[in-house]
This record gives sequence, C-alpha cells and structure tokens, in this order.
Amino acid sequence: MKAFALNIVVALVWASTIGPFTPGNVLAGFLIGYFVLWLLRKQLKTRYTSRAFQMLKLILLFLYELWLSAFRVAIDVLSPRMTFRPGIVGLPLASDDDVQITVLANLITLTPGTLSMDVSTDKSVLYVHAMRADDPEGLKQSIKSGFEAQIKEALD
Repeated sequence: MKAFALNIVVALVWASTIGPFTPGNVLAGFLIGYFVLWLLRKQLKTRYTSRAFQMLKLILLFLYELWLSAFRVAIDVLSPRMTFRPGIVGLPLASDDDVQITVLANLITLTPGTLSMDVSTDKSVLYVHAMRADDPEGLKQSIKSGFEAQIKEALD
C-alpha cells in the first residue's frame, strides 16, 4: 500500500511541475511513477508492480467472461426452446480468506447466468446457481481455473 501511495505522490508532483494540472499529466506521472517503482522493486522489497499486473489480468478475464456469458445468455433467452438445465452447484473453495471469497462471489454474481447464493459456515464451499448446470464438474473447473486462480494470484 505504501508503494501505491508513493506512486500517487509521484503522479501529483509530476503533474504539478510539468505544466498544467490536467488528467493527462496526472496519468503520465502515474505511469512514470509505476515504471520507477518497477525498476526499484527489489530495493524497495515491494510486489506492487506485479500485483497491479495481476489485477489487470483479473479485470481483463472478468471482461472476457462478462462478454462471453452475456452472449450465451442472450442466445438462450432468444431461442424458442429451453435447451439449458439450471441448477445449484457446490464449489469447493481453495482459500478461506474473506476478501478472496467476497471477490470471487461478486465476480460470479456479476457474470450473467450465474449467481453466488451462499458460503458454508466453514468457508469451504461456495454455492452457485448457474443457468447452465448441465455439466457441474465442468462449471466448477471453469470457475476454479479462471476466476479463483486469478484472484489467488492477484490477492495473495
């Protein structure tokens, strides 16, 4: 968190000294600060730059899954017959960290066609309602190798 604050300070100092204080100058300062922190990551003993990259990968994965599932749901809704089989699947969780479970549950809920319903009291299972639960094992594997793995990389 200190590295992020330092990056913000560098961005603000850059924007105030380089010329007019504009969003473009703040962004340029932020990128320069990020690059400097990346160069000094071993001396500062920070994972800020790699964590930021992992967060970007998570955001891109979510946007891809959002687009793909929205397309699938639109096809299902517009088709004259119900060819999918909805159901509830118990997803075993790899982590008992509250933040990781919350992020996973929210990403699942924000993805069309799926809804996080509940977490077991021992935080070992997340119950997910899926519009397409024809292959429960495939659904579990898809979530575990996609969202869960990327969340673990970004937040560990």
